[in-house]
Amino acid sequence: MPTVDAPLLTRAALNRALLARQHLLARATGPALDLVEHLVGLQAQNPPSPYTALWSRVEGFGHDEVGAALMSRRAARIAVMRGTIHLVTAADALVLPSLTAALYARDLRTNTQHGAGLRQLDLDELTSAARALVEQSPRATTELGRLLAERWPDVAPATLAYGARGTLPLVQVPPRGVWRRSGATTWTTADAWFGPDAVGRAPDLTDPDVRSAELERLVLRFLAAFGPASVADVQQWSGIAGLRPVVERLRDRLATFRAEPAPGSATGRELFDLPDAPRPDPAVDAPVRFLPDLDNLLIAHADRTRVISEEHRRRLVSLNGVLPGTFLVDGRVAGTWTVTRVRVPSGQVRPRRELATLELRPFDALEPSTSAAVAAEAERLVRFVADDAADHRVLVAPP
Repeated sequence: MPTVDAPLLTRAALNRALLARQHLLARATGPALDLVEHLVGLQAQNPPSPYTALWSRVEGFGHDEVGAALMSRRAARIAVMRGTIHLVTAADALVLPSLTAALYARDLRTNTQHGAGLRQLDLDELTSAARALVEQSPRATTELGRLLAERWPDVAPATLAYGARGTLPLVQVPPRGVWRRSGATTWTTADAWFGPDAVGRAPDLTDPDVRSAELERLVLRFLAAFGPASVADVQQWSGIAGLRPVVERLRDRLATFRAEPAPGSATGRELFDLPDAPRPDPAVDAPVRFLPDLDNLLIAHADRTRVISEEHRRRLVSLNGVLPGTFLVDGRVAGTWTVTRVRVPSGQVRPRRELATLELRPFDALEPSTSAAVAAEAERLVRFVADDAADHRVLVAPP
């Protein structure tokens, strides 16, 4: 509980602080991988998503930057925070899976689809067998399950593969994740992918003191990219429970604030932050920005009202939990966007051409000047995400 004399931060103040740290007030300059490091990874369940996330955050970002980082093994796609695939740096791919391992261990026993099959297995044996297979050669999910089923014929191959993904830090091997490249999801371990030299430089997380220090470092990195924030926010973002003691150990190194109380509440949550982190004036202008599906900006806090109202958040909810692409107006989610592609006739001389259409669906009617700014940014984005289409357009659906 924050003390009554702790400084109050309004939702507007929290919004501008978050946008500044996410480089959504002003795009970052320099290598895109530096921003991936700063943000502790980018959501990447959908392979194109990190590209849009970086396009909105890095000046002059080009598609080849991510592909080159993946192919040179300076970055990887791997399941970490909240049990979801992220694009992370090589250093984070060697550390974050161990910090989040408990999340996966719980799921293996309770998963409604695979838990019953896995509970009858010795998971250590499954882990050892799966490690040998994927380190011998990267394996697609179906191949891994089939090979494991030769040893455990009474368990569904999909369940065996799921168990391997939950007990091993598995990298998705490129070209998966490289722009305009495709292929089956193929796995090997982070240790095998990055090699003994990189592994030798990773911290020994079996040492309790080292693990404690790495958890503290993770909290500090979260605050640098997503703060000011509560303990509940850190736990929501990471998927790691029981972080209150970690934050308490850091308290003397942090600034503390009070959040603006929620409607009907007399007090606001206690917030923590790095003392020298940017907290811009809440009145500073925020440009129109586009976010990909499942961007961490929208799901990294227990209380998301700093970027989206509860009414609008409910409109984003889908049965499968996937959030659509969204756009920000004055720093807050103002609607959604999708891109569709169709082949259209182009005359007697030229063959059919592909038309890419970005459709905007604002939640509420936009002012004319705002609508023009949104459309202009959308024009740039559709040419980026559909760079191989011949023609591009933007449509605005009625609210």
